[in-house]
Amino acid sequence: MRRAGARKVGRVDVSEPASISSGIAARYATAIFEIANESNALGNLESNVTDLSAALEASEELRGLISSPLVSRDEQEKAITAVAQKMGLEAVLRDGLALMAQKRRLFVLPQLLEQLSALISEEKGEVTADVTSAKALTKTQSEKLSKTLAARVGKTVNINATVDESLIGGLVVKVGSKMIDTSIRSKLNSLQNAMKEVG
Repeated sequence: MRRAGARKVGRVDVSEPASISSGIAARYATAIFEIANESNALGNLESNVTDLSAALEASEELRGLISSPLVSRDEQEKAITAVAQKMGLEAVLRDGLALMAQKRRLFVLPQLLEQLSALISEEKGEVTADVTSAKALTKTQSEKLSKTLAARVGKTVNINATVDESLIGGLVVKVGSKMIDTSIRSKLNSLQNAMKEVG
């Protein structure tokens, strides 16, 4: 007899809320970060995070490996360990990934990399601003925006830029929990809402 809600049976429950995934990733990220920091390996860890993020984005096979419920724990562990060794990842990150595979937690790898990146930036006195624009920012625009935001937050600001053509124009900037929305789409939505109230 199966109990309601006990649907996991050796599989990843992909319906887990994002907040749970984020919590799992935060625990692993904190442990990996602290060990790397104690052993003065943050510089290497930072380049590992960048390389692994790029590999994850470029490889559909790697994305399938971390998220497929059909791949066994052992297969996942062997594969991610082989990838980590081939990429020359720090031992602490390699061991962390192997442990995540054993515990069926590799599906949080994208969030883990984000969390690690944020922890490393914080340690260096930097923050990342997620910037969404209608068109790709030029290098000059990106640098100018970085300086403007740095003056506001009092830290070095790294820009993580994405393009969303539905914005029409303007920017949506998120720094930590603060969001600045100067997009034309949001202004039009505000105008529409104001007109509804009048009409």
